[in-house]
Order: sequence, then C-alpha cells, then structure tokens
Amino acid sequence: MAKTKKTPRPRAETPKGFRDYFGAQVESRKAMLDRIAKVYHLYGFEALESSAVETVEALGKFLPDVDRPNEGVFAWEEDKDWLALRYDLTAPLARVYAQHRNDLPTPYRRYAMGPVWRNEKPGPGRFRQFYQCDADTVGTASVAADAEICMMLADAIEAVGIERGDYVIRVNNRKVLNGVLEVAGLPEEAERERGIVLRAIDKLDRLGLEGVRALLGDGRKDDSGDFTKGAGLNAAQADVIMGFVDAGQSDGDPIALLSALVGDNQTGAEGVQELNEIAQLCTAQGYGPDRIIIDPSVVRGLGYYTGPVYEAELTFEIKDEKGRPRQFGSVAGGGRYDDLVKRFTGQTVPALGVSIGVDRLLAALEAKGRLDAETHGPVVVTVMDRDRMADYQTMAHELRAAGIRAEVYLGNPKNFGNQLKYADRRQSPVAIIQGSDEAARDVLQIKDLVLGAEIAETASVEEWKEQKQQFECKRTDLVAKVREILER
Repeated sequence: MAKTKKTPRPRAETPKGFRDYFGAQVESRKAMLDRIAKVYHLYGFEALESSAVETVEALGKFLPDVDRPNEGVFAWEEDKDWLALRYDLTAPLARVYAQHRNDLPTPYRRYAMGPVWRNEKPGPGRFRQFYQCDADTVGTASVAADAEICMMLADAIEAVGIERGDYVIRVNNRKVLNGVLEVAGLPEEAERERGIVLRAIDKLDRLGLEGVRALLGDGRKDDSGDFTKGAGLNAAQADVIMGFVDAGQSDGDPIALLSALVGDNQTGAEGVQELNEIAQLCTAQGYGPDRIIIDPSVVRGLGYYTGPVYEAELTFEIKDEKGRPRQFGSVAGGGRYDDLVKRFTGQTVPALGVSIGVDRLLAALEAKGRLDAETHGPVVVTVMDRDRMADYQTMAHELRAAGIRAEVYLGNPKNFGNQLKYADRRQSPVAIIQGSDEAARDVLQIKDLVLGAEIAETASVEEWKEQKQQFECKRTDLVAKVREILER
C-alpha cells in the first residue's frame, strides 16, 4: 500500500517585496499621520476612504516603467472584467469624483491615507506595498490651488518635526518640459518616447547625467544586468533634452532661464507664466526660497501630470549602509492632472494633488530622532494565585478606567520569573504583584521596571541599595502610585 504523501508545511516568511509592521512602527505612523491630517483639515480638506480595488480600466496606464495597462499592478480577471489593487490614491479619486460629482462640492478638496500596491521588482528600500498620504483639489484651474498645495505641504512637513532648513519644496511645470520636447522634435503622438524621456529625467538624482543620456538613446544596463530600453533619440534630440536637464543644475534665475529655453513655444511659455504666478503667491504668504523654489529638474514620473509638478526633498545628511554621507532625498510629490477625470466624463475637469511617501517620511523622522510614538508597553498585572484572577482583572480595569494601558498576564503563572521576562519583552514600565499575603493585608507590590533597568545599567551596589525599584502600597493607592511612576 502506497504511503500517503504528507502536505508540506507552508513557509513562515513574508512574501518578497512585502513586510510586517509591529506595535511601535504602527504607533509612530499613526502619530505622524494624525499631525498631517490636522494640517490638511485646517486648510479645509475632507477625509475620503475609497476602495482598495479598482478596475484596470479605471486605474489607467500611468505607472512609470510599464508599457501595458495591467503591468505593474496586482490584477486578476473576474466576470470578464480585470480588477486590480490600486497603485496610488489619485487614480481612484478620479473615479470617485466622476461617479459622485453631482453630490460633491466644486471644488472638491479631499485627503486620503492608506496602503497602495505595485507589482514591480523589489529592492533595498523598495517595497510592493507601501503607505501614501494624499491631498487633492478637484474642479479648479486656478494656479492659486497649486500654490496652496505647496504651502500646505511645507506646513505638514514642519508639523511632523522636520525643521525649516532641512527641507525644500521644488516646483516645475510639465508644460515647460512639453515645450522643450516639441522643440526637440517629439510631438504628442510620440507617447512611448515621451514617457521614457520623462522617466529618465525623473531618475536624474539616482542615475546621474550619464545614465539619463543613455536612456535617451538606445538604453541602459543596470548593476544587476537588467537592460532598460531607451527612447531611441538621435544625438541632436538628446542634446536638446540634456540642455534642459543641465538647466536644472544652474544657479541663475530659474524663470528667466526657462523662458530662454522654451523660446516662442506657446506651451512652454504658458508653463513659465504659471510658475511665475505660483512663486509670487507663495512669496506673498511668506513662503520664500527657504521653503519653496522653482526647479526645472523636477519632472515626476507618473504619466498623468499636465501642468505644475512639485516635490518635497529633505536636505539634511544621513549615512548610507557603507557609512558614506548623503542627502535623505524626496519624501513627497505631486502635480496637476487636468485630464484624469476627463477619461470618465468626457469633459475636462481640472485637478491637482500631492502625495507623501509615509514610510520614507517616517524613516526621516527616525533619522532625526523625532518619532514621538509611545515607547512603553502596558502595565502588567502579574498572577500569583490562579483562583484570584477576578481580583487581578479588577486591578487592570481600574488602571484602564484611569487612562493607563494595562493587561493581566495570561500565560502560565507557575514561574514568576517568566512573568517578569514577559513584562520586559513588552517594554512594560510597571509590574503589579499581589500574593495571598498582600491580599490579606489589602496591599500590593509595585515594581518600577524602568528604574530597575536604569539601576542595572548604571548604578553601583551602594546606589542600588538607596533606590526603591519595588515598594509596597495600599491597594486603594494603585492608580495614584502607578501614575506617579509613569509621570516620572
């Protein structure tokens, strides 16, 4: 008789390109998002939660580095329709506005926060699931809305703890680049070539001038050996584009420089005028070049931008994995996408927005030592007598009623040392102890675990004897004594 083949056990590992978030990470993210939401709310924006799943048709073909509508997303077929996990929070907004526009105010101002998914090659710091935090205005063509988004982004970055001088909001206009592309002989019909050019310029900080030039031509092979096909431009066309890229590194007046680049091209000239108006509006409100600047090198890789584009860059230095100093880089970006809603309605609906990379901004706050999430776990009520579980739960209930995190140890209480080890792993500040003797006298023991750790690390034997890391108190003083320790 043949042996029954055993079903192999599943591997306990996170899928490639994904990760798990634990308590402190989740708390830090929530604290940061709460601060950003407060800024957005002050500017009059309303919260929106849209579906994580959209049709591939609704999402559209706008992702960087992809050539097919369902490439770059996690998609599946259902009832003869293709569905996909959203790759950002902007494309779903276009569908939401088109679907509910008769019930929404115009302009409609919304913010949204949540995970997005991209089916792309993972790498160091590059994940297939990540959080975004967006703010968008739909229904106005005024560039005052673009200026407002940039100013609001600056306020949000400062609100979470990034100091002025450690960041800059860079602003450009896709109309200016479109004008340069027309001068270079790339008409609107050359969608593929234009897309490659946009993505190449957007990677300037990572690839350098030589890498961008390669992508304008035949293509480029990266360090892993993967080859990215280029735009196939001839040398003269590439020279025009590289002239624009070089202009972004210049120290001259950006408005005047861009005017000279586009010449009498109508599209480019319109873009320059819009940039000039944004700069004037921001300056009038006190957002000068110490916070918001015009920068021709900003492109943004997504294919739906039609006008002003913006990027928030953190300018302070950090050390890379090899200990070399480098700037932290971009943490947010966005722009105007006047044609995105038109795909659904057939009518032009002006819109604009900005998206913050939540994980990158969290990493920046960690690098600056600005994370303010709760660092301690709950107070742990230990269990000395199994038959007195109700008494221990009453203690925890009293602490919670006073706004203090608390839990009863629910493991095997036989070994008291394991209960204290559990409290240490939970980063608990306090342990509560009451055996039958203490209960008979209506008292309990409070163990200050934070002080205990400090004594173990720094104090001498003599100093240790003078410290009271564990003391007895009346049962009725439980909440007051624990609060004293936590406030210390």
